[in-house]
Amino acid sequence: MALAPVIMLTFPACHSTGSRTVSDGFVHISDAVPDVILEIRYHSTYNFVGERINGYEQPTALLTAEAAKALKVVSDEMMRQGFRLKIYDAYRPRRAVAHFMNWARATNDTRMKAFFYPNLDKSVLFARGYIAEKSGHSRGSTVDITLFDMATGKEVDMGGTFDWFGRESHPDWYGNPETREYTGKFPGNTPPHGGEINAAQFRNRMFLRSAMMRHGFKPIAEEWWHFTLANEPYPETYFDHPVR
Repeated sequence: MALAPVIMLTFPACHSTGSRTVSDGFVHISDAVPDVILEIRYHSTYNFVGERINGYEQPTALLTAEAAKALKVVSDEMMRQGFRLKIYDAYRPRRAVAHFMNWARATNDTRMKAFFYPNLDKSVLFARGYIAEKSGHSRGSTVDITLFDMATGKEVDMGGTFDWFGRESHPDWYGNPETREYTGKFPGNTPPHGGEINAAQFRNRMFLRSAMMRHGFKPIAEEWWHFTLANEPYPETYFDHPVR
């Protein structure tokens, strides 16, 4: 959940595309990148909160037109190699971020702890940056993504799940993301280890990372699945139109 200071909030005009509504400057990912698979976790109850998140009115995903265009190039390259992109989240309204904040303050609500943060006390999520007031997703050019292997009919094994709160989700977990070398170590390497990933799982993370970076996206240090268009069109604007 990439974070940045808010400077301006705007409400773009909306128009309908069939039964769906999209704001000016944004597109539905499935229209721009027809080969993607959508699993919009925040429209479901299977997420770290355990309920549908405010602002996710339909199980679709929006991106800025510029980010979607770059993602189409990534998708085409992956398709040629037997993979499809799978999207968990993209544009995220500010009202959804507020929902996360309210949940994080309710420290007695731990219904999804076993699935997403079993090794952390919920009270530390703010301090460690997993939950915060601003999210780069609200600028519209960030996507949470993995790969789907068309030969096996399964997600590629990344050695961890989307939205897992912990060091195990960091790209440098058991390897060097700059050299893409599996080292079997992580920064500090202090016991107990736990959550080890093997060389194949690390290579899978790097395969996705390299493809996204090659086509204009930048990663973050905390989440292997999170990428933002480097030349995003609204770098200082946080939107709140719903996902529909």
